[in-house]
Amino acid sequence: MANKRDLKKQIHYVCGELALTCIFTRDCIPGVDRAKVNDIIVKVASLQSNALKHLNFSFDKARKDFNNPADYNKAKSVYERKAYKSITDEFNSKMAEIVKELNAQLSPEQRELNKKSLAE
Repeated sequence: MANKRDLKKQIHYVCGELALTCIFTRDCIPGVDRAKVNDIIVKVASLQSNALKHLNFSFDKARKDFNNPADYNKAKSVYERKAYKSITDEFNSKMAEIVKELNAQLSPEQRELNKKSLAE
């Protein structure tokens, strides 16, 4: 399980790379609707801020609510694992939607060129 700091770094990195890809696509690939790609960039920024905001959570129980410290630590660990999984699953699904939306902006010719370059 990752800690919050590592997850925040990964979110910054992934969203930054996707935004850079969007900017490259908008500026360098002919036939792309610039306004739609700009909207996608805004979605990436929104996804990043929402994901970072949701990483700030805390366990809602106190040590005194449990019989011993081991039970508390176990319950807290389970809670954090579920929270991290929920956040990463939601982030990954929204990221996949954004990538599909960006790919839809490419012309069929450009998609074929991309496929050929991957096959080589």
